[in-house]
Amino acid sequence: MSSAPHQAAFDAQPDVVEADPSEAQPELSAALTPAAAAVAPFASTAALAPARHTHKFGGSSLADADRYRVAVGLLDDGSPHRIAVVSAMQGVTDALVALVAAARDGQDWAPAWAALRRRHLDTADSLDPHRRHATRAVLEAEFDALRGALERVAAQADNQFAAALPGLGEVLSSHLMLAALGGEAAGWTRLDAREVLVVHPGEMGVGVDWALSRERLDAWRKRHTGRNVVVTGFVARDSHGRDTTLGRNGSDYSAAIFANLFDADALTIWTDVDGVLSADPRLVPDAVCLPSMSYAEACELAYFGAKVLHPQTLAPVQQRGIPLRIRNTRNPHSPGTLISLHSQADGAPVKGLSLVHDLAVLELVGNGMVGVPGTAERLFGALRGAGVSVTMISQGSSEHSICCAVRADQAQRGRAAILAAFADAMADGQAQDVTITPDICVLAAVGDGMVGLPGVAAQLFDGLAKARINLRAIAQGAGERNISVAIGARDATRALRAAHSAFWLSPQCISLGLIGPGKVGRALLAQLAAAQPRFQRDSRLDLRLRALADSRRMHLAPRAMPFDEAGEHFAADAEALDLQRFAEHVRAEHIPHALIVDCSGSDAVAAYYPQWIAAGIHIVTPSKHAGAGPLERYEAIREASRNGGQFRYEATVGAGLPIIQTLRSLLDTGDELTEVEGILSGTLAWLFNRYDGQTAFSELVREAHALGYTEPDPRDDLSGTDVARKLVILAREAGRSLSLDQIEVESLVPESLREVSKDEFFERLHELDAPLQQRFDAARAAGLSLRYLARLDRDGRASVGVVSPPPGHASLHGALTDNLIQFRTRRYADNPLVVQGPGAGPDVTAAGVFGDLLTIAQTLGARA
Repeated sequence: MSSAPHQAAFDAQPDVVEADPSEAQPELSAALTPAAAAVAPFASTAALAPARHTHKFGGSSLADADRYRVAVGLLDDGSPHRIAVVSAMQGVTDALVALVAAARDGQDWAPAWAALRRRHLDTADSLDPHRRHATRAVLEAEFDALRGALERVAAQADNQFAAALPGLGEVLSSHLMLAALGGEAAGWTRLDAREVLVVHPGEMGVGVDWALSRERLDAWRKRHTGRNVVVTGFVARDSHGRDTTLGRNGSDYSAAIFANLFDADALTIWTDVDGVLSADPRLVPDAVCLPSMSYAEACELAYFGAKVLHPQTLAPVQQRGIPLRIRNTRNPHSPGTLISLHSQADGAPVKGLSLVHDLAVLELVGNGMVGVPGTAERLFGALRGAGVSVTMISQGSSEHSICCAVRADQAQRGRAAILAAFADAMADGQAQDVTITPDICVLAAVGDGMVGLPGVAAQLFDGLAKARINLRAIAQGAGERNISVAIGARDATRALRAAHSAFWLSPQCISLGLIGPGKVGRALLAQLAAAQPRFQRDSRLDLRLRALADSRRMHLAPRAMPFDEAGEHFAADAEALDLQRFAEHVRAEHIPHALIVDCSGSDAVAAYYPQWIAAGIHIVTPSKHAGAGPLERYEAIREASRNGGQFRYEATVGAGLPIIQTLRSLLDTGDELTEVEGILSGTLAWLFNRYDGQTAFSELVREAHALGYTEPDPRDDLSGTDVARKLVILAREAGRSLSLDQIEVESLVPESLREVSKDEFFERLHELDAPLQQRFDAARAAGLSLRYLARLDRDGRASVGVVSPPPGHASLHGALTDNLIQFRTRRYADNPLVVQGPGAGPDVTAAGVFGDLLTIAQTLGARA
């Protein structure tokens, strides 16, 4: 199997953005001026700057007079010999092409010509205000010649000029650059590439007549002895002396050519991006700037769509071993991407990922092809004859079929050519059919680090499998620098993000969303902020908070929010709550894992759990609505978690206490639960630990409310419903299908006070006292005390209410607000297992949520 590059894929990728600041060299750059720092990545000190340094400036780097001045500063790099290859000003080449088209079509091209002329003359006046370099006069002469040529094109009398016209922008730009640099008085000379560069057409694009070009350059240099040269990019002449160009994006190619011809020691291509990115940043927000690449890696990526590189640019510099660096004129302190013979080892076997769009797969199937020599030659000969470009080839060892990816607009032509070539084989039944699979993309993973390294393909395929990507065909060359896979076009973005995650992000990178930034939510964010440095240092855990929501609004962040600044982001940029969009944003395809923390206490949010978990989103919550809600929903959550995300809810029963974890451990190790009993409300624990019959129970309720131990309406605690929900969760965890309406719940709120307003309830709070005083007196007469306990017996009977525990019962010895649970099992039959500790408060509850989050992270491989 092999993978064949094709130039048609070149324009598939956009320019890339943002280098990783961690790749910078502050200790070097700080010692240099901004201009001198431009050369710093090539040497350890400014004194070791390249003897001959070729710079190329793209159109976006020469958009106006100010950008020319910036370029001048970048050229002040300490090199004794500098060559500046320039593109046309931004947008000029397109404008010239449009002028020719208008002239050919008989349209009025004069206004566009005048606007283009004015733009250049204004720039000349800014760069050469005193006309010391006669820049304006030179440009006026060029535009006069352009006007005459357009008149001839309109008269159908100058097709040759029309073909060469797109290169005029570079000619104009070279005059502007020379003026900006100070001209010959400053040691600069201008070289029109058409005087020396001779090219000819070839199958792989424009080829260079190196011997003749070098001979002409040597003659030119004898006539021009200046050390520094401004060179027109993009333009050349053919062997007949006619003006021509190197094709679109040919300025990079011409820069590499002149770096070779001038025997340069380094080439820097200045553009509007920081370097070569690991993937298209429009599709992969976490794409990273590559600090270095080998020529081989760069060639693979160029042919497979990395727009920042022209496919032909590398050959001239590779021929002489000239290091090439891609840098950003708008961010000159960034070191960019260095391309040389060997890339720096950075731990990643893959250097870049690229997508080739608008393809189709042609497949020839035949039982009679097995073992028949020349089948592939026959197939690809037919495609060559039909002018069909092949992007990728794949054939199984059985030889039953052979397939290739081709441009979608050439698929039908390719199929017809193969059918004609195999007509005899099909007539004899040796070949069955040629099929076309449309809407295909090819994803290519490129990197020198793959050579000889086991498991790279497995890493790629595992990432794609987790993203549910079906592979239509696979190809890897013997050089092992490129693994290509054909996939459905609709899966392309998801596949690219999944592959990028597999190689560039930590396997424990988690996209995090928080619903409910109340007391518990804020406490959790504070705990995460404090722990984040430790995670990054010790645990390989990368938590990225990307979404925040309350009951009405949400904020979806394109990049991770700092945990300690999340509230500010939410307040500044919130929109209406949409839980579906919230989950889709958290489930980002470019991040391996997604987790939602629900601190809302909302049953409406809990209703989404089954579909979120089924989509692979992990959920952690202190809310009891899922665990104690409708049994049908609880079972749907459990079913979804079998093949989807994890669901953890330790904080629902005992806040930070490991109650569910303890029960789960007992059952998983084969023990049998017979009875559960305990105090599951910190509020009720405090009330009954304090109640001694001397102080009225109503006064204790008022005191607890003032201390913040109760809910805003104490009836939410006194009703026992919250305790009952916790008991339902424990029972279900033990495998019992219990619902809330099956629990006997004793409410401490008299029937007459359940529906009144909160204010009236407080006014009549004393009505709680007499019934409880009577029960307390009866218990004390028997030598007992009162406690509010939840109980699940061996027969499945569940109850919540006031009881008088026997002497020695664990509930009689707890601290004021302690939660306490005791498990009786087959192993712990006589002496129950007791879990006891603080069971209320936002910090404790947040710690329980935090613990669940870390447990999930550990299952994903984090050393948490």
